[in-house]
Order: sequence, then structure tokens, then C-alpha cells
Amino acid sequence: MYHYTESGLGNVWLKNGYAMNNTAYGDGVSIQDVEGLHKLIGSLIAKRPKITGKELRFIRKEMEMSQSALGALLGTSEQNISLWERKGNIPKVSDRLVKLIYLEHIDPNGNIKIRELIDRLNEEDAQKEERLELEKRPTSWRKVA
Repeated sequence: MYHYTESGLGNVWLKNGYAMNNTAYGDGVSIQDVEGLHKLIGSLIAKRPKITGKELRFIRKEMEMSQSALGALLGTSEQNISLWERKGNIPKVSDRLVKLIYLEHIDPNGNIKIRELIDRLNEEDAQKEERLELEKRPTSWRKVA
């Protein structure tokens, strides 16, 4: 398995969908369908009860937003976004709003099931950081069972 640290997250492993390459500059890796992979990672993050600072940074970058722009959208400062990304401790309301915004961002048809998301977000069970094992299928990425 390939430990996909290029995402900025430490818990993503790829079962397949990548190739190791020797280049003039050393060993390299190429990933198939990076956009699809990142959408899957982001959607899995958005389903968690609470996101980490690294996950917030991943989602923000996937939406192509600066810390300043996300801060303005959430009604907070760029400095708070920076602090949350570095140290975690994201306020619950901001955590939930970021997840909703991200899911809307990746859904081209506007079919988000908000009630299901709200119910899932209201679960207060603390969870350990889950190791995400992902595999490339012929037409998309998926989480390994």
C-alpha cells in the first residue's frame, strides 16, 4: 500500500490506483484520478463527527479558498482559521458549517441530504483518527471495506 501523504493528511493509504516511477530526479509516484480521490477523501472527512486542523486545511484547499476567504465566509478572522488548522480545536458550529459548505461544493446537482448530515454530526461519540484505505476502481475511487 502507498501512504498518500501528499494530501497533507497522515492517515490515507492507497491500495491501488498509483504507480511508482523512476525519474531523473529520483523515485516518484503517479496517482490516477487525483480529483476523484480528493473528492472521496473530502466526503469521508465531512462525515466525521469532528474534523482535525489538517482535515480543515485539506477541505479549504480543495475548495480553492484562502484562509482569509474562509474566515470571511465563517464570520471569523484569517488568524482563527490559521490557528484552527495548526492546533485543531475548531468550534463546533464552524466545523459543521465547513462540512456543509464542502458537501455543497462537490455536489454538482445540489442533492445533499442535510437531515442525514445533521443527524450524523449530532453524534457526540469521540472517534480515533481512522486509517483511510482507498482503492482505485475502473471508473472511480472507493473506500476499502
